[in-house]
Amino acid sequence: MVCRNPQFLKSRQELATDDLPKFSTQLQHVDTDSSQDDSILAIKTDVFDDFPEGGLRAWLVVAGVFASLTCTFGMQFTVGALQSHWETHQLQNYSSSTIGWISSVYLYLNMVSAVQVGPMFDRYGPRWLMLIGSVLFTLSIFLLSLCEKYYQFMLCLGILSGVSAAFVSNPCMVVLSHWFHRRRGMATGISMVGGSLGGVIFPMILRATLEPLGWVWSLRIIGFIFMGLLTIGNICVRSRLPVKGQTAVFDFRCFRDTRFIWFTMAQFFAQIALFASMGLVPTYALAQGFSSDTGFYLLAVYNGAAAVGRGLSGMVSDRFGRFNTMSAMMTTTMIFIFLLWCPFGNHLGVMYSFVVLMGLGTGTILCLLPVCLSQMCKTEEVGLWLGSCYLVISHGPLVAIPIGGQLLQAVGPTNLVVFIGGMITISLLCLLTARWACLGYHWKFQIKI
Repeated sequence: MVCRNPQFLKSRQELATDDLPKFSTQLQHVDTDSSQDDSILAIKTDVFDDFPEGGLRAWLVVAGVFASLTCTFGMQFTVGALQSHWETHQLQNYSSSTIGWISSVYLYLNMVSAVQVGPMFDRYGPRWLMLIGSVLFTLSIFLLSLCEKYYQFMLCLGILSGVSAAFVSNPCMVVLSHWFHRRRGMATGISMVGGSLGGVIFPMILRATLEPLGWVWSLRIIGFIFMGLLTIGNICVRSRLPVKGQTAVFDFRCFRDTRFIWFTMAQFFAQIALFASMGLVPTYALAQGFSSDTGFYLLAVYNGAAAVGRGLSGMVSDRFGRFNTMSAMMTTTMIFIFLLWCPFGNHLGVMYSFVVLMGLGTGTILCLLPVCLSQMCKTEEVGLWLGSCYLVISHGPLVAIPIGGQLLQAVGPTNLVVFIGGMITISLLCLLTARWACLGYHWKFQIKI
């Protein structure tokens, strides 16, 4: 039954937009049948759940997520360094675009597996998922150290690492929503700094050990680090809410929500831009005439800036709004691409400045993805919605690095940058439309959302 009392709707709207954290209530704009002109406002409530918002148990979960994402997300941000090494050693007879498929399959399976892992999290909780994922992910790194042929790299990193990483990273991103609501952005930001930290540390470890120790022991050192960090993650990460039992594997209802559709489209194009740039930084540096050392250092600076961006964006978004913060950072990232990277990409000083600014922006975008998504659904449905979102956006990283590598060889570095800037621009337009849909298709620039 639809309530059409305008006074009731007005009071509910004020409650949802102005005091959302306090009352744990969300305002959702729901389109009715296409033959009707008006719409209804549906109120979704997390049954006034009392989120801890802190305490020893909650912060131990944050620490466990931090340690776990240092491994899984850190490997995502290290694929550029791996590809740069393969191009001059084991896989030197293959093109950049062909080698790029290894990293792309890893990123794709890491994301698309969320469509299964999300509902499994809702059904069983994080413990067994993370344990299985941690064992297989660590094993894949040790097996990777023994690889010499293309198909071996694809099987170990692309497939085994990709699927097992999903069993670790997806429960980590969802479980934070069980412990935090008002401070969810800050908790997520702190946790996801680990991924960027891994993106700084692991390329530097590779750079320092590949020449004196060789490929085998360089990867084994990283594997032992993963083993220790994932042990911490398995000890600390715990769910707070009871498991739901039997749950749907895929929820088509979220695709009837226009906010979800526009937000997912925004993230799809953003993933293409982010992973094409991040995965090809070392290769881009070589194409511009810089040394391989410069490529490694640019990637490390990029990931270091992303760590800062993730940490700051979480706290800023809790104060000014998650959609507002992501929109602002995506706008500045687009400006920097066209004003700095495109015309001055062959100047080393400018490149270092740009990767800092780009890292700040991309760190914010990746950090706030699950936080923004959790505003659209109930807490117990976050895993299902996140899996549905990743089912779509995972195709972005799948094609990003191969397409970027092909463009780099075919049309040159400058046109590659134009392509990346175009993807960010389309993503920004979709994100602004998603924000507009969240506000009932009324432009309200000063509202915290």
